[in-house]
Amino acid sequence: MKRLALIATAPIAIALAPTPAAAQDAPGDQINIVDVFGDDACPESNDNVIVVCRRMDEDERYRIPKDLRESNSAQNQSWTNRVQSFEAVGNFGPLSCSPVGLGGELGCTPQMIAAAYRERRNGSGVRASEIIAAQRAERLSTIDAEAAETQARVEELERQYLERQAREEGAAAEAPAPADKPVTVNPLAVPPTP
Repeated sequence: MKRLALIATAPIAIALAPTPAAAQDAPGDQINIVDVFGDDACPESNDNVIVVCRRMDEDERYRIPKDLRESNSAQNQSWTNRVQSFEAVGNFGPLSCSPVGLGGELGCTPQMIAAAYRERRNGSGVRASEIIAAQRAERLSTIDAEAAETQARVEELERQYLERQAREEGAAAEAPAPADKPVTVNPLAVPPTP
């Protein structure tokens, strides 16, 4: 019985609930979305219009908007791609990679191989290897200059060390023996007199 009462009151509750469509019938504020580039000023909002500014880079000012640039629709395809699709019309028979005609499947493997070579030749890995080669050449060009600087520094330090060592040896040779110590001669160093 309780279940039946709940089922009977459900349509009445739904009918009495406020509808959001009634709230949407009243006109609201007008919203104006403006693209602003670089350091340009954003227009001020007033009582009737709310202005929302989207700040974009300065280099995007005269370009086609990004959402239109990267569209994959048929209208944005180049003529080269369109002509290639027309070249396939009527292409059937042996070595055509087509389900139509005798031996049509025989051309699929050579086409896949040619496409793989094209992709490899024009792929991002080729560009990355070119960038790596350029960076390596740039580093190698500076290695010779750095090696010459290091060698010059090492030679200068060696020269200073040898000069200091020669000064120390010269100072030791010029210094007289101290007088307070008796000089002893090794008796075996002096040959006997006959």
